[in-house]
Amino acid sequence: MSLRFYDTATAQIRDFVPLKKGEVSLYYCGATVQGKPHVGHIRSAIVFDQLTRWLQFRGFRVTTVRNVTDIDDKILAKAADSVGAEPSGDVVPDEQWWALAYRFEQEFAKAYDTLGVQRPTYEPRATGHIPEMHALISRLIDAGHAYPALDDSGDVYFDVRSWDRYGSLTRQNIVDMQAAPDAGPRGKRDPRDFALWKGHKDGEPETAAWDSPWGKGRPGWHLECSAMVTKYLGPQFDIHGGGLDLRFPHHENEMAQSQAAGDGFANFWMHNGMVTFEGEKMSKSIGNTVSPAEMLSQASPRVVRYYLGQAHYRSVLDYRPTSLQEAAAAVERIDGFIDKARAKVHGTGDSGFVLDTHRSMPAAFAEAMDDDLNVPQALAVLHDTVRAGNTALADGDTDRVRDALHAVLTMTMALGLDAVQQPARTGGPEHNALDALIQDQLRQRVDARAAKDWARADAIRNSLAGAGITVEDTPDGARWSLANG
Repeated sequence: MSLRFYDTATAQIRDFVPLKKGEVSLYYCGATVQGKPHVGHIRSAIVFDQLTRWLQFRGFRVTTVRNVTDIDDKILAKAADSVGAEPSGDVVPDEQWWALAYRFEQEFAKAYDTLGVQRPTYEPRATGHIPEMHALISRLIDAGHAYPALDDSGDVYFDVRSWDRYGSLTRQNIVDMQAAPDAGPRGKRDPRDFALWKGHKDGEPETAAWDSPWGKGRPGWHLECSAMVTKYLGPQFDIHGGGLDLRFPHHENEMAQSQAAGDGFANFWMHNGMVTFEGEKMSKSIGNTVSPAEMLSQASPRVVRYYLGQAHYRSVLDYRPTSLQEAAAAVERIDGFIDKARAKVHGTGDSGFVLDTHRSMPAAFAEAMDDDLNVPQALAVLHDTVRAGNTALADGDTDRVRDALHAVLTMTMALGLDAVQQPARTGGPEHNALDALIQDQLRQRVDARAAKDWARADAIRNSLAGAGITVEDTPDGARWSLANG
C-alpha cells in the first residue's frame, strides 16, 4: 500500500507523493507562548511527531518546521497584568512581554522533551522574521490583495473579497463569515478583512513595535506563519499541520494570503482532533480541564505519550478518570513482554542484540500506518504481537520469542514510545545499583527455599513487594520488575 493521508483542503484521502523525491517538507503550528502548555498543544505535537517518525521509517528525509508565536495581543495583555502583581502561580511581577514569552517557550520545550517529541529541524520565532513579513505584505499590496488602513492607525489589511478562493479550505461562503476580531473595524473596507500589520497603539510597550513602511507596529498572527514557512520550506511544500481548531480563521487566512501572493503553499493540510473531558469540551470556566503536568503527576511520560497518541489523529480523544490507568496497563503489557523476552534471548544483558527494523516490521503494522496514520490499528498489531510473544515464552520457543521481540521493539520505536523509556529500564547506573541489591535478596531467597525455610523466603518477597518491586518465578529463575511499570 502506498502512503495515503486525509487532506482537509479536498476533504478526501489522497495518495501522498512528495514534491521532491525522497524528501518531505512538513510545517505544523506551534504555540502562542502566553502560558503553560495545555493538553491540546501536546496532543498535536505528538501526532505530528508520529507522522515525522513514520515518514522517516519509510525512508524519507524529513524537514520539519514548528513555529513559536512570541508576539501577540494575549502575550502583551498578560505582561501588562503582571505590573504590580503579587507573585502567584504563573505570575512573575513586572515581567516584560519578551521575558514572559521566553519563559513559557521553555515550558513547552520541557513538555515536548519529556514526552519524546523530537525537536524540529527549525523552530523559528515570529520576532526573528519581521523583514520577511514586510516583504510578504508588500507583495500582497502590489498584487492588489492588501491595503493600508483607511484611517491613521498604521494597520494593513488583507482584502478578503479580492481573493475569490477565500473560504475554500473550510468550505465557507464569505457572506456567512463573522467579522475578523484581530483589529478595530475603523480602517477596514470589509469587517471580514484581517490584519497583516497592526499599528502601534498608545499604552503598548515600545519594545513591541518595529519600524515598517506603514508605520511602527507588529505583525498579525496569520502573517507570521506564512512568512516563516516560506523562508524555511519555500513557496510550496508538502504538508501543513495543526489542531482542528486552527482551520478557521488561522489556516484559512494563511492559505489565502500566501496563494494570493503567488505561492503554491501546502500540498496537504492535516488536522488533528481535539481532547475532551468525558465527552465535554475542556473549559477552565467549568473546571473540567486536565493539564499535561497533571497527567505526568499521575503516570510516567511513557504512559502519557501512549494515551495522547493512541487515538486516530483526526478523531476526538476523550479523557476519563480511568484513561491513564488503562494506558498504564497497556504499556505494562508491552514492557513486561520486552523485559521477559530480553531475559530469555540474551540472559541478563543485551549483548549481541542488533535490531533490524526493516526485516522485523510486521506488514500489518506498516499497512495501518500507511493508511492515513491509523495508529489504533497499528497498536492492535503491536498488542497481538505481544500476546504471540508471551505464548512463545510459555512454550519455551526462543526463536519465536526473538522474532516477536524484534517486531515489538521496531513498532514501539516507530511510535516514539522508546523515546520516553523509563530510566530504570535503560541499564543506567541507578538501575545497575538497584539490580545488584535486589539480586542479593533474590539469592538469599533461593537459599531459604533450598533450606525449606518458607517463612524466610516469603518475608524476602514481601519486603521487596513493600518497596514496589514485583518478583516473578520463571523456569529460568526469579525476575524482578518495578510494580508501577
